[in-house]
Amino acid sequence: MSARSARPRKNLSGLAQITDNLYLGSARAARDGAAVSRLQITCIINATENTKHSVAPAVEHVHVPVVDSPSTPMIDHFDEVADKIHCVAEQRGRTLVHCNAGVSRSSTLCLAYLMKYRDMSLVEAHSLVKACRPLIRPNSGFWKQLIDYEFKLRGISTVSMIMSSVGEVPDLYEKEVKDMV
Repeated sequence: MSARSARPRKNLSGLAQITDNLYLGSARAARDGAAVSRLQITCIINATENTKHSVAPAVEHVHVPVVDSPSTPMIDHFDEVADKIHCVAEQRGRTLVHCNAGVSRSSTLCLAYLMKYRDMSLVEAHSLVKACRPLIRPNSGFWKQLIDYEFKLRGISTVSMIMSSVGEVPDLYEKEVKDMV
């Protein structure tokens, strides 16, 4: 599936399929051994402080020890995680990226992968991931790092941070913020 022909996928068992080889979900979904097996997941990337592995011991596990805080340097992990997802895909494997809720840390890592290896802008990557898993919402610090990463990769920024009544948010959320007020 090319970046341009990417389309929303079904959300199966709490695991959202983002591309043919990439899934996004929560820690609970990652512990669903039947779903992991059925979806032929070969690598699980755990973006939490917790090192507990899923119930699928034959699956490769990668731990990215990060907390969901705007000050967490997620950008330090963007290339490593994107490269791993790409490597697994090249071997015809499938990767599940998860954090506790599948909302902020794991979605941030998926966005970085899509920008690096699927030639997507941050706006395009966010649109795809949000269509597949509507509850994603990287925190403001992660957004700033994604914006910096996009600039590093592409020399442009398609998202900017703006001040709102709820604090600093990406301009993509401007409509959502207005709807909340």
